Amino acid sequence: MGILNVTPDSFSDGGRYADRSAALERALQMVEEGADIIDIGGESTRPGSLPVEPQAEMDRVLPVIEKLKSKTEALISVDTMKSAVAAAALEAGAHIINDISALGFDERMAETARKYKAGLILMHKKGAPQTMQDNPQYKNILLEVEQYLRRSIRRAAAAGIEPGTIAVDPGIGFGKTVEHNLRLIANTARLKKLKKPVVIGLSRKSFLGKITGRAVNERLAAGLGALAFCFLNGANIFRVHDVKEARDVFSVLNAILEEKQAC
Repeated sequence: MGILNVTPDSFSDGGRYADRSAALERALQMVEEGADIIDIGGESTRPGSLPVEPQAEMDRVLPVIEKLKSKTEALISVDTMKSAVAAAALEAGAHIINDISALGFDERMAETARKYKAGLILMHKKGAPQTMQDNPQYKNILLEVEQYLRRSIRRAAAAGIEPGTIAVDPGIGFGKTVEHNLRLIANTARLKKLKKPVVIGLSRKSFLGKITGRAVNERLAAGLGALAFCFLNGANIFRVHDVKEARDVFSVLNAILEEKQAC
């Protein structure tokens, strides 16, 4: 899953793809590099970010979705918590709703996903983006994340959403300390208990910088190392900025695993 932020203030590439032509060019480049899904977001959810109005979000994402839909068969995901934005994006040609609130922000989101028969990614987060990194605490993060996602899955089922359309995301970096993120990554396999595809998004995030001392544009190697671990422990969908490099990692790992099975 290639990340395409059409925002002025995302933590890694804010403003870089705010221009529609640049956004479309980048999306097509990621497809060429091996992305199966392009995840388009019109509202930054980095720590400390402020919300934007639905219309502003739609003005950012819809033209890109419409153009991209006509040029590729790759799946298109819209990264939004708002049902109005999700509905407009699905009408424009998107296939998946990536809801970081796991249906908790907008009570109409579940019905929107059901109506359009959309794919749905349910992510765990603690608090709002503005304050989520202000001393987040858990008694048992593994249990709490699992229970949160189970509740969200039940909410989706109650709304009539097909079980096979749902994936789950532990929300690395969303209301978590470095230690919390590492605990979740180390226990990626535990999420398979939910019997849903597991999405992992850790590309360039601050916990990698805190471990390595690297700036945001110098965290590729660190992120690929973490992704490789998640891959080997059952994760299914990898949300990344650097599609080509991530694909290379997975190609090599698959080759090694195939050879191991043949021995």
